[in-house]
Amino acid sequence: MNNTLFSLIDSETEYRIINADAYETIKTFDDSTFDLIITSPPYNIGKSYETKTSIEKYLSIQEKIIKELIRVLSDKGSICWQVGNYVEKGEIFPLDIFYYQIFKKFNLKLRNRIIWHFGHGLHASKRFSGRYETILWFTKSDEYIFNLDDVRVPSKYPGKRHFKGPNKGKLSGNPKGKNPSDIWEIVIKDWEKSLWDIPNVKSNHPEKTSHPAQFPIELVERCVLALTNKGSWVLDPFAGVGSSVIAAIKNNRNAVGIEKEKEYCIIAQDRVNKFLNGELKIRPINKPIYQPSKREKSAQFPDEWKQLSLHEK
Repeated sequence: MNNTLFSLIDSETEYRIINADAYETIKTFDDSTFDLIITSPPYNIGKSYETKTSIEKYLSIQEKIIKELIRVLSDKGSICWQVGNYVEKGEIFPLDIFYYQIFKKFNLKLRNRIIWHFGHGLHASKRFSGRYETILWFTKSDEYIFNLDDVRVPSKYPGKRHFKGPNKGKLSGNPKGKNPSDIWEIVIKDWEKSLWDIPNVKSNHPEKTSHPAQFPIELVERCVLALTNKGSWVLDPFAGVGSSVIAAIKNNRNAVGIEKEKEYCIIAQDRVNKFLNGELKIRPINKPIYQPSKREKSAQFPDEWKQLSLHEK
């Protein structure tokens, strides 16, 4: 691996942040290097770091990159491709559907289509406001890393037992918890129910930087824990401000992040330095979403809460 802007090697993990073009850099990597490739590619919606093109040209460029990514993915590895919707003149193009066809062209197998729901985002006026994005989880083979126990959620009825049959009296569920669903929500609490609650990174999020479409670390961390082992290599080809790199090294995985914008590479390196020094603000996985009190709500919406109080009586 070369063309590295920043790098660090310690006794347990190594990470590299590469300021370069993703496609040209990936071509220099050895085959079957990474157990997990996780990213949120540019959506072609005209953000400051994108050059907006036709959706056909955009997908053609992405297909070329994906082909190289599959080459460097290990046989037991996974690709997690997180995308939203491309919007043109009010019309929605669901990118996960377009991307699915590309990955299937290269014989990858879709294991889950994970819906990541969040409570905040841009408000639409001529359609319903978008409040979800999609993570497509593909594997290269049928023999892939999947550490379910590392991402189980507590059972709703942990002490429930079989009441008849050969297993009478035995616990009916796994004592380590249950398999989380394929809907990762952002409404109540993290890892306490079957829905995974992960707020998107907005102005009041502790991880917020200048990047306009930032990955929350905990979103990546759950994929890292489930789909890699300690010592595995993780790649983010569109690394932004380094959330995937941080999620990987936080859990003793090696990481490579590629980012063409030098400004974001510098921010990523600063965030990694702060993490290694114990100074980076990270939203904990088990931290509840802030819920306004009744007093705060009644102050903000006095008429609505006055009516609610009457009904409660």
